[in-house]
Order: sequence, then C-alpha cells, then structure tokens
Amino acid sequence: MKKDFTPEDELLFLALGGSGEIGMNVNLYGCNGKWLMVDLGMTFSGNEYPGVDLVFADLDFIEERADDLLGIVLTHAHEDHIGAVPYFAAELGVPLYATPFTADLVLRKLEEAELTSEIVLNVIEEDHGKIELGPFTVTYIPLAHSIAEGNALLIDTPHGRVFHTGDWKLDEEPIIGEPTTEEELVAIGDEGVLALVCDSTNVFNPNPSGSEGAVHRGLMEEVAKHSGKRVLVTTFASNVARLQTLGDVARETGRKLCVAGRSLERIIAVAQDTGYLADFPDPVDFDTAMALPRGEVLIVATGGQGEPRAALARIADSSHPIDLVSGDVVLFSSRQIPGNEISIGRVQNQLAARGITMVTDRQSEIHVSGHPGRPELEALYGWLRPQLLVPVHGEMRHMQEQGRLGRSRDIPRTVVQANGDIVRIAPGEPGKLAEVRAGRLVLDGDIIAPADGEAITMRRRLARDGVIFVVLDEKLRPTIEAIGIPLDEDMPEFLEEAAGDVVAAVKALKGRAARDRDDIEEAARLAARRAAQRWCGKRPQVRVISLAGGS
Repeated sequence: MKKDFTPEDELLFLALGGSGEIGMNVNLYGCNGKWLMVDLGMTFSGNEYPGVDLVFADLDFIEERADDLLGIVLTHAHEDHIGAVPYFAAELGVPLYATPFTADLVLRKLEEAELTSEIVLNVIEEDHGKIELGPFTVTYIPLAHSIAEGNALLIDTPHGRVFHTGDWKLDEEPIIGEPTTEEELVAIGDEGVLALVCDSTNVFNPNPSGSEGAVHRGLMEEVAKHSGKRVLVTTFASNVARLQTLGDVARETGRKLCVAGRSLERIIAVAQDTGYLADFPDPVDFDTAMALPRGEVLIVATGGQGEPRAALARIADSSHPIDLVSGDVVLFSSRQIPGNEISIGRVQNQLAARGITMVTDRQSEIHVSGHPGRPELEALYGWLRPQLLVPVHGEMRHMQEQGRLGRSRDIPRTVVQANGDIVRIAPGEPGKLAEVRAGRLVLDGDIIAPADGEAITMRRRLARDGVIFVVLDEKLRPTIEAIGIPLDEDMPEFLEEAAGDVVAAVKALKGRAARDRDDIEEAARLAARRAAQRWCGKRPQVRVISLAGGS
C-alpha cells in the first residue's frame, strides 16, 4: 500500500470514531483509490472536557483526501451517527445519503446552520434502496432499532460484500417499520458475505433485547395501576416506536397526552412529516394538562438521563409549568447510559424527596434496548455466515468479547480494531496494516478545537487546582489574587505569606537574572506556587504580570 494510504486494488476499513467507545461513529471504506464514509456522528463530553458540550472525531485523515471521498451514507438518525454533519459535511464537500426520516432531521440541522445551499442531501425513498458510488454499491437493509428507519448497509465491492449493521436488534413486534426478515437475511448470506462489521454494544447481555410490543404491554399495565395519579413517562425523544406506544397508551387509558421538551416536539413533527405517528393524539398544552383531573393526563417528557436543562430536571426542582406532587408517578422508559448515573440520581433524589413514585425498567418491562444481545448476534452470524467479523460500536471490552463470541460460533476470521487502525479486509489474510491519527475535537463555544489542545488542558488544570495571579508593580512589589484555592478564612494570611515569599525570591536573584524580566517572573511564579502547595497541598496555575521594566 502507498505511504499516503491511498487504497489500491484492495478493500480497506478505517474507523475514525466509534471503535473503542460508544458514540461518535465515523467509518471509512477504501477501494480502488476511493473512500466511502458511513455515518458522521458526535458524542457528549460529560465531565472530561470542562465547558464543552459536543465532541467530534478528528477528520484530518479524510479531510486531506477529500478529493477521493465519494459520499457520506447515513444509517440512521441518532446523534452519535449524524450529529457532526452540520460541522463537517460542507468542508468535506461530498453528497449525503439517507432515508426519509433521517434526511428530514439532517435537513433541519442544515437549515439551522444555514448550510442547505452548500450540501447535497439525497433521499433514498424505497426500502432496499441502492446507491452507486465508484467501486461501491450500497443497499439499505432495514433493521429494527430504537429509532425509525434504522438500517444496515450491504456494501458490494470488487472484492466482496460487507454487511455493515449500523445499530440494530431483532424485534418480532417492532411497532414502527418493517425490518428485513430472517429469510431475507439468510438469502443475503447464501449470496456470500465477506465481512460483517457489527454493533458490539450489548454483547455482554445473555438475553435478547426484547420487543417494543412487550414494552407496549408493560407501559399499559403500569399506567393502568396508577388511576387517579398524574403519570409522567420519560424516554429517548428519538424512539418513535415508543412515542407511538405512549400515544396508544394515553388513548387506551382515557388520558390526554402532554409533551414536554423541544426535542420531543421536533421528533414528533419529523415523524409525522415522513408518514409515522399518523394517529398520534393531539397533545394538550401545559395549562390544559394542569387543569385536568390528575388521572386524566399522561405526560411525556425529556430528561431521563438527568440533563439539567431538560423538562424532567426542571419538573423535579419545581421550575417547570408541569407540576407533580406526592403520590404522582414517573416512569423511566429508557436505559441509564453509563456516565449519567450521578445526574440521573440527582433528579431521582429530588423526585423522591417530594414523595413521587418512580418506576424503572428494573421493576417493570417498560423499556427494551435497541442493541442486540448475545442470542441476536449469534442468530445474525448463522444467517449471514460471514468470512470475517469486525466488531465496532463499543468500548474495547465489548469489541474483544464480540470477537471471542464470533470465533466460538465458527466465523473463520476476526479483526478487533480501534479508532485509527487501517484494516485490510481483502485480498489475502485480513488484518491491521497501519495506524493513523484518530483524535478528538471539541466544540468550545463557537470554535472547534483539539480536545488535547492547550486551552482544554489548561481548563482541566484550573478546575482541579485553581489559579493564582501575581502582579508585580514598577518596584517589583507583588499584589496576589487567588481563585479556586481551598483556604477560605485562611486566605488573607496565605496571601500575605505568599507575597513575602515572592519578594524574597525576587530579591534573591543576582546579576543579570535580577534585571531579566523572564527570570523575575519565573522566580515569582515558583514562589507563589510553592506557598500554595505548602498551605493547601494544591499546585495551582500561576500567572505573573510584571509592570516593571527589564531586559
């Protein structure tokens, strides 16, 4: 292979995001000098990057080869698969491809970013729609997931077929959409599958993920238990099947439906524009909901992951027009995403303190995952019979475990890769060829910056250790201010002692150093930092501003 990693007469795979982590999915296939991108997602930062909301894959590798990129094919509309589109698609300069529901959500993002004139968005209307892009022929294969129009991609190349699952599960009662049948998947396997690139998220689950039909029955039973009580259900806004279920449950239990959360409103509008939720009840507004008898309203709200600005958090702290009282009920019809435990617990504790009853999927069948458990993975292996398994969409422990599972089910070859690994799928023995940069970028205010850059690194240090400012006047007399140093009532004494240390350190300089501004500022910085470490054990950042002259 060429040193610039241009794919020759071969089939390559490269993940820039989503392998070794859950979220931020960006996958590339290379063949005959060209690249195809599958998904362009993002993730949320949590506490890792202070002051930052969104995190993206670093696309430097493919940006340098944008002339050889043929297009971006989107499997479905979850943010970890489409969320980076408004930030990078225009720069990449290639068309997007998506089915109607996904395309509608992407279009709204592009409209908000005023990018519709710069990006070509192609809508693939029919099931099993095909796209011809250079050496790639891509066919959409509908699979069940926790969003409308989840799709696998069947990617035909001169070297063989790749079945790229996207996010998926098996569901005998999917509520929304018609997933590809077992018979159709077996037929694909009969035609030959070179490689299966497969979701690893739930590989440790020994059971099937469960059906949306079962959730319908579970929610119906749970809501019916609480007659005379105001019931709120929180769920993922993107789960159109769950929204359809909640509309049906409201109707069947004689309750009016109230929707709280802009993302829910947006998803409902997109779903109805693309032919879903046709019989969804017209929601009532907040004032009407609050005026109804308590047992005659069913509220659907965002915020099941503890997001502080979402509807549920505001309801929990009584800052929302929707009001719950002791004895009312909140149903968590969603899974707890790892990393959100503290924020979810905070909201649940607020609800509990007010006497509000809470029910989660651990107590009642009111949620099922959108990802395959081990039995579903094993079933897909048997239907497709791939020659090679490439686990993706998971932390390393998930992908390694799926590799072991695939080998135990007689898949001949497995390649467990990570972001930045270039894998040759064919010809010859599959395996890792090289490693390229696959870093992270963050959206910091209005600027996209390296996640490991000086600004974010410094912010993390400031959050951990605080900061001290030392201002030296013309006579090198220090004025010191400290922020985030845990001294409180001892602060005046600390500042006085630190100032004395700075004066002593500067006076101790001899010869040329006593006249050199850099040497003076460094002596002051170290003296202030040592004083802080002596007083509180912290090693704060210290900034020295010198008003004095010097060389």
